[in-house]
Amino acid sequence: MEFGVFFNGYLPGPAAHDKGAEHLMLMREIEYAILADKCNWKYAWFGEHHGLPEYSHLSAPAPVMGYVAARTSRIHLGFAINSFPTTKEHPVRIAETAAMLDHITEGRFEFGTGRGAGSHEVATFNGLQTSETKSMWDEVIHEIPRMWEQKDYDFVGKHFSVPTPHNILPKPYGDGHPPIWVACGNVDTYTKAAQHGIGAIAFNFEPIHNLKGRIQAYKEAIGNPINQVGQYRNDNVMMTNACICLEDRDRAREIAKKRTGYRVTMVNLYHDTMPKSPDARVWPTPPLKVEWTDEMLDLAIEGGYMLCGNPEEVCEQLERYQSVGCDQVAFGVPDEGYTHDEVLEMLEVFGNKVIPEFDPDPIHSTTRFRQQAKRRFPDFAHPIPSGLEGAEPPVFPISV
Repeated sequence: MEFGVFFNGYLPGPAAHDKGAEHLMLMREIEYAILADKCNWKYAWFGEHHGLPEYSHLSAPAPVMGYVAARTSRIHLGFAINSFPTTKEHPVRIAETAAMLDHITEGRFEFGTGRGAGSHEVATFNGLQTSETKSMWDEVIHEIPRMWEQKDYDFVGKHFSVPTPHNILPKPYGDGHPPIWVACGNVDTYTKAAQHGIGAIAFNFEPIHNLKGRIQAYKEAIGNPINQVGQYRNDNVMMTNACICLEDRDRAREIAKKRTGYRVTMVNLYHDTMPKSPDARVWPTPPLKVEWTDEMLDLAIEGGYMLCGNPEEVCEQLERYQSVGCDQVAFGVPDEGYTHDEVLEMLEVFGNKVIPEFDPDPIHSTTRFRQQAKRRFPDFAHPIPSGLEGAEPPVFPISV
């Protein structure tokens, strides 16, 4: 089982409207990703959201990932997720950006995709309705791998077109292409992910044992995907959750009992195409005021809603995730209740004392899958124009 950190540009309260606080938050999240690279974490996922104050100020992850790539050497950097509304961004631009990040990271880029999860967010782009985004994703997901392979790509579809042949550049780095994932905000999307042969980015709003059947169904279906979109299968289920892991068990539990649930009220507000959390509190309705007891915290941990404690306890708790078949667990950073110094400590403690117990393989699973890539399209879909026989460009060696 592998591990990742998930950044979303969370900035609650009045700080969300303070430019200095916004800058500090963004630079700290970059700092966390760089530290994670040094402490055995394999993945850093970067959200992309638009016009969602407090919940997410990370609207442009690509330049952030480019900066982090230059400061790291091992950790993979992923979109979580790049949404596909064609009123927001032409798919050619998506393919170009993904391939460029693949080069900048030298094969450490993970291509997370999705529809976009909320009506307010997608309406930013020409008043788009969420009812349209499913059809857009279905169309675009099949075309981007073809852009990465063909030198004369063209397409005329329902939502976008490239009406005459163009060579979409750059092509991805090295062999194959970036691992492809999709956000699974709804149960049906697990099936779609498996049928397309791509990884599932999942969100845990229910007891961990409820996931076992869902993951088993994914594993069975991805063994023989009926609608594979890429050059290889990315057989991966990534589950996001909360983690409060410190050397001092009592301090970790005190942080956990400070959690207010405020961020969850905004998830319920903004992500209105996903099932609501069990408490169903939606901002501006305040979260339920809970006086946490140790017994209540233990029940939350037992149910898999969070990990909490010292490294030994967290290792025991992680066995539940392993038992239901999770391939990767990623944690939202920073979590509620943490100070900046405590986030740094968590990254170090979990990375150096927990991860080695579950992930002894130095190679990323997605790297191993990518090594199995097989091309699916020819270089040219159309006949080469006549009259080019014998035409040769001048030679300018790149090594000069």
